[in-house]
Amino acid sequence: MASFHPPLTLLIVDDHYVFRAGLRAVLSLRKDFRVVAEAGDGTEALTAFREHEPGMTLMDLRLPDATGIETLRRIRQEFPAARVLMLTTFDGDEDIHRALEAGACGYLLKSVPGPELLQAIEAAALGRRYIPPQVQKRLEERATFGELTDREREVLPLVVKGLTNKDIAGILGFTEFTAKAHVRSLLSKLGAADRTELVSIAVQRGLVHLE
Repeated sequence: MASFHPPLTLLIVDDHYVFRAGLRAVLSLRKDFRVVAEAGDGTEALTAFREHEPGMTLMDLRLPDATGIETLRRIRQEFPAARVLMLTTFDGDEDIHRALEAGACGYLLKSVPGPELLQAIEAAALGRRYIPPQVQKRLEERATFGELTDREREVLPLVVKGLTNKDIAGILGFTEFTAKAHVRSLLSKLGAADRTELVSIAVQRGLVHLE
């Protein structure tokens, strides 16, 4: 039996009403779980958390006004003990790493079966970090890539937008030679043969999100 004090109150944060409704239905299978609030964006999430201080928050990674990771940081800045479980379609290793680094107590994909979702929530409520095998595998893959510098993280989104080295240099305030060096380093660290492959890898890993 779970040792948390039922009912476990839950906040659902996702900008899709239909998904929230479906999730609410799955959560209702547990009589010791109770959804106390829903939010469609980061601002609503923070307001709802302040009002209800739920025992567990289920949050999507992408929200209309902020990322789920930014919202997670804002909540935990005010409420350090807040337990937030990411529930998203994004499985990039960088997304997973950032979420856990920001204090998420677990990371689940929306394709998770209902019983596993309930199990994950209970485990997180008991103070355990819940990371399913496929998510753990992505984290392990991250270790095979070189760590990007802050400057490279500034350059990468500009490459994804299709800007030339000259354009990148003008925007970030350094020489075209320096821009070329950063791009070359990005190609090497991400194991890409050219800019096209670099963009593909960056998006797949969650280093950059396309609007």
